[in-house]
Order: sequence, then structure tokens, then C-alpha cells
Amino acid sequence: MKYLVDQFIDYIALERGLSANTRAAYRSDLIKFIQFLERRKTATINAVKRDDILDFLFFEKDHGLGVNSISRLFVAVKVFFRYLQQEGLLTGNVTEAMDSPKLWKVLPATLSIKEVERLLAAPEGEKPVAVRDRALIELLYATGLRVSELCDLTLDNIYFDAGYLRCTGKGQKERIVPFSEKAAGILKKYLDQARGVFSADPQNRIVFLSRRGKKISRKTVWKLIRQYARKALIQKKLSPHTLRHSFASHLLANNAPLRIIQEMLGHADIATTQIYTHVDQSRLKSIHTQFHPRA
Repeated sequence: MKYLVDQFIDYIALERGLSANTRAAYRSDLIKFIQFLERRKTATINAVKRDDILDFLFFEKDHGLGVNSISRLFVAVKVFFRYLQQEGLLTGNVTEAMDSPKLWKVLPATLSIKEVERLLAAPEGEKPVAVRDRALIELLYATGLRVSELCDLTLDNIYFDAGYLRCTGKGQKERIVPFSEKAAGILKKYLDQARGVFSADPQNRIVFLSRRGKKISRKTVWKLIRQYARKALIQKKLSPHTLRHSFASHLLANNAPLRIIQEMLGHADIATTQIYTHVDQSRLKSIHTQFHPRA
């Protein structure tokens, strides 16, 4: 199937004259798709079903990819399939009847308060790894940080006295995010009792460290979240981004202003934040019950 991708890239270069950057983007997206199919043991491109494409897009969504990026992935797959059909290499084009993900109501997965509590309680014991993991999960939920922002967090970015941290998000934009006293206590315990076990180097200013004393990776954080979700008997597919979504939706449920949530999440456009107004179904239900005459 990778050979077919190479043929397609040659086609869009020679026949359509697309730029090198566009060709590289198409190739990167399609190789990602082919690798997903290979992991599913899909033997040929003609064996691809509509559900395979949907599962691929939702797999990327679960790993934190935004709606616009998912839409770009889908466009790459759709154009690729159209080319294969034109060349007689595809017996049936399953993408023809599929809409762009931009048109979907792609709502982020969130946890209930009880599920969050079970997840936060999952790292048990006083071993350094458990203490670190408790602090890591607590801070993700307490601040709504992106996983990359959490991994890059340094000791110099935390202001315990003021109760906030400073992080650098997308586009190198810096923002201030407050955190609770409870989160501060759990984080202090990790810094005082466990972090030194991973690294005693005073030059190492990264907050969350791996067992080898290096900056913890996004992949490791993702695995930890999944591991503790299973332990907490949470059936939903979780990622670090799920805690960010839960942070925002729980704030909204408790009547936090949307503009404040936007600032804490670091969204450039409030339209991105507004997706959470669709998430809190229990809040909508209670409002309906309270005000509708026949509720």
C-alpha cells in the first residue's frame, strides 16, 4: 500500500503541480493511515471499509488531534481514494458517501466527577513512581494543561505562594493558569519526597521525570493515563486530553465564564472553547427541568 502512496505523490507532483510542502503533508498523512491499516492486518487497499477510515480518524482524535487536523487527514484519504479509483486500482470508493469531519459534531470525551476521583485515586502507595503519577494526573485535571505543556513544565514555572503556574502553549504563547491548594499539596509532596529519586541534578529543572531522570515523554503520560483508567474500571477510551476536556466542562458546569475558561485553556479563538457548551448534557437537562412548563 505504501507503493500506491508513492504513485499518488508522483501524480500530484507531475499532473497537478502541487508544492513540495503540500506533497510532504499528503505523504505524511497517508503513511500514517497506511500504518494504521497495517496494525489492523488490512491486507489490501480494496479491503478498506468505511469503518476503518472512521476508526482511524477517531484514533487520531483520541490522541489529541484537533477537528481541523482530522479534517485534513480525511481530505488526504479521500483524494487518495479518488485517484486510485480513476486509475482502476480501487474496486469501490468507500469515501464517496462520507462527509468531512468539519461537519461532524465532534464532541470531546469527558469524565464525570466520580470517574475523575477514581482516576486520581488509582496511583496507590508511597513509592516514588506512584507519588509522581498522582501529582501528574492531579495537575492535568487541576489546570487543563496540554500534555506537551505538562511535559515541558519546569520548576521555575511554578509559583506555590501565588497558586499558579506559567506555561508556554501553541504558537509559543505564554499564559498563567491557577491551581488549587489540593493540587499544590500533592505536587509539593512529589517534589519534596519523590522527584529527587529520579534525578538529583540541580541543573535539571524539568518537573516530571522518567525513571531515568529525563523529561517524561508524552507517550509515557498517555500510557499512564490508560493504565490507571483500567485500574479505576473506567470503560471510556482516555488520553491526557480527556482530562483537559473534563477540566473545561466541569468548570462550565459550575458556571465559570466561557472567556475565563478560554484564557486558562490557551485557546486563541473562543469558538474552540464553545464546544464545551455542547458537552455538559446534565446541566442542560437540569435547566430544562427547572424552566420548561411540561418538564
